[in-house]
Amino acid sequence: MKKITILTPMYNEQENIPHFYDQVNDVIKSLDSKYTFEFLFINDGSTDYSLEEVIKLQLLDTRVKYVDLSRNYGKEIAMLAGMDYAKGDAVIIMDSDLQHPPEVIPKMIHEWENGFHDVYGKRVTRHGEGFIKKKISNIYYRILGMLSEEPVLPNVGDFRLLDRVCVDSIVRIRESQRYTKGLYMWIGFDKKEIEFEANERFAGETKWRLKNLVTLAVDGIISNSNIPLRFSFYTGFILSFIGFSYMLYTFISALFWGNDVQGYPTIVILILLSSGFQFLFLSIIGEYVGKIFKEVKNRPVYFTKKYSDNKTKKTE
Repeated sequence: MKKITILTPMYNEQENIPHFYDQVNDVIKSLDSKYTFEFLFINDGSTDYSLEEVIKLQLLDTRVKYVDLSRNYGKEIAMLAGMDYAKGDAVIIMDSDLQHPPEVIPKMIHEWENGFHDVYGKRVTRHGEGFIKKKISNIYYRILGMLSEEPVLPNVGDFRLLDRVCVDSIVRIRESQRYTKGLYMWIGFDKKEIEFEANERFAGETKWRLKNLVTLAVDGIISNSNIPLRFSFYTGFILSFIGFSYMLYTFISALFWGNDVQGYPTIVILILLSSGFQFLFLSIIGEYVGKIFKEVKNRPVYFTKKYSDNKTKKTE
């Protein structure tokens, strides 16, 4: 039988883990005659009792496994670690807070059996999210869509089923500065959309703050496109042309007509405007250089403390 891995990154989700397992297990029971499953939890440096909850489940169900990372690396790295250790012919990535409804799993598997390699969930409704957060999210996707060199799917996250060929392709990309949503599109393969309604968190508070969302937005744009650099070049060229033209006008005007020096406010405005653009462009370049600096170190992407199968595996 084909094997399917339920991959779940977790960070301080002790209240959600038992309920997540129960609800997912109830759904996959009807599929046990056709598939075998494994639960793979990635402990991303949790400071509560999330890992202890997983260990309790492991004592009751041998399908439960976990990877304990050495510290908090963030969800992007945690997903990579999960793909490194997942053994399934397909991997379903789900959050443990039950915002991703388990009842969508059979639909994903059905489309996978129809020949699709990447079956992704698209949110049509976001229960429990405020108006402002929804608007910011929509604006982010529009901006990313304009700046990205790869197609951007709005309201599509990490809730998806990936065929083994997709998983193997993603794990070959060992970037430390990862933006997995962009990698899903970059690797290609046949994709299928399934709509779902995102639930409210079952328990606890969201780990995402405005700072995290801004960081994700910057990473998404910088990691997925070099259009900001092109924009800097073209804008700089236009401003330089305007400045050079104004210089020629001033010189010729003074040479032939002997005009007194005028336009002090205009000069100040132009200096401040050009200086502001220079700082902006330097900041954009700095973001790219910072990512290059981290990548060229060629450090391992993560370290693990323990893999619950007690089998050795080289940490990448």
